[in-house]
Order: sequence, then C-alpha cells, then structure tokens
Amino acid sequence: MSNTYFAPSGGHPPQTQLLTDRAVFTDAYAVIPKGTMRDITTSFLPFWNDTRLWVIARPMTGFAETFSHYIMEVAPNGGSDTPETDASAEGVLFVVDGTATLSINGATHQLDEGGYAFIPPASDWSLRNTSDTTLRFHWIRKAYEAVPGLPAPEVLILNENDIAPTIMPDTDGKWGTTRFVDPTDLRHDMHVTIVTFEPGAVIPFLETHVMEHGLYVLEGKAAYRLNTDWVEVEAGDYMWLRAFCPQACYAGGPGKFRYLLYKDVNRHMGLKPLTR
Repeated sequence: MSNTYFAPSGGHPPQTQLLTDRAVFTDAYAVIPKGTMRDITTSFLPFWNDTRLWVIARPMTGFAETFSHYIMEVAPNGGSDTPETDASAEGVLFVVDGTATLSINGATHQLDEGGYAFIPPASDWSLRNTSDTTLRFHWIRKAYEAVPGLPAPEVLILNENDIAPTIMPDTDGKWGTTRFVDPTDLRHDMHVTIVTFEPGAVIPFLETHVMEHGLYVLEGKAAYRLNTDWVEVEAGDYMWLRAFCPQACYAGGPGKFRYLLYKDVNRHMGLKPLTR
C-alpha cells in the first residue's frame, strides 16, 4: 500500500490574487489553510542548517495548550546535530516528502515517505537530509508528563504503509485509524495517528471530549463541523481544536479524506491553574 501526502512548498501569491480565504481563528478552534503557508510565514531554528519551517501550533493563551506542531523543510545536506534544545520534550516525526536519515541513541534509521519516529525525552539524536531532493516532515513536540513507577517509552521507528488501519465499529469499513502506538500503553501521554475516511463516510455525532486536537489534512477534502460552524477543508489545511470543542465530519469525496491527528492522553487532569 502507498499513500499520497500533501506537503507545502512555499512561494508567494501574485498581486492579482484576491484576499478572500478560509482562515479562521476563534477561542474554540482555528483553521489555517494551506494558502497561508508561504515563504513569508516561515521560521528558522537554532542549530538547524539549510532548514526552514512553518509553525502551525504552539502553546499560547487562547490557542494550543499541550503541544507544538511544525512542518519542517530541509534542503539536501541540511539538518541538525542538535535538533532539540529542551530535554523534557518528546517528539513525533512523520515524513511526507523525501527521505530523512535519523540517528538516535547510537542507531541510524532511514525514514521514507510515511515514516514515523517517536523520540523519547532526553534522547541523543540528529537528523540529516542525505538525499538530493527536499525533505519535508511534521514534527510534533510535547513536554513529557512523567508518572512515578512508569518508565518513559522507548524509541519507535515505523512506517504507515506497514500498519493495517483499525476500523471503527459499525462503519462498514469507511472510517479507520492507523495507530503507531498501542493505546493501552500508559507510558505514552500523546498519540499521533492517521485517520482515514472513505468517500461518503461521516463522524455521525458531535464529538465533545477532553483531548486537545491538531489535525493536518494529508489528502482529500471534507466538510468539518467545528463548534457551531461547518468549514470546508482540503489537503494541506490545518485545524486546531480546543479541548471539548464539538466536532464532526462529512467526507463527501470524490477520494479519501485523511489527516494526521494529535491528541493528549493517559494522564490525570492538572488541578492547578495554567500559567504561561
């Protein structure tokens, strides 16, 4: 099985383009359309060479609270020997274009398109683009919430194309989730999965739950219900959903609708007010 993944490439729209777009930012959700991911909205990181990124989620008042989400673009021979400067951060990498060479804790791995890596906190790792084409990958970071008596999870190197999706019950096979982590493994405090809807599939009720979400559309298009609004989204768009934001989906086709999904899991709710 092979899959199609949308990846931004930057550029800049012409002066003749209309300003009208689908960007939305509210207290409950945000929609960042693919058209906003231009050269002018990129950022850079210390100790990364020949690399730029789009920051599409970050902890801040009124926005993401538990995670950050980058789309990284690394030129040939680019990368970093000191990619993560926060020892408390765990990470997930997901490659959508090109090939990454990941060295972690003394072992070297090649991540092709569909490649997934879970990086535990305080890991010794580096990443390079040793190919002659541009590398693009998602990097989701979270401050790991350690629990006394539970060790931190180990490194995971996987590929979506080697994993059979778990089909949601009573959906006639139209709604599946590709899971990289065993959901019963309580060492993990975040899950990054891929959700796939076949044409005509729906989320048939307004999900309302404690998990915060980040959704990057990898393929296709759909109508998505966010709080009280229906929005249209397509490959390359990003959605952030605050905890308890009502959500539903109608994937009308003509092809599959697929997104990379972040959520925080498996921990007690903090009882002290959040401070930033």
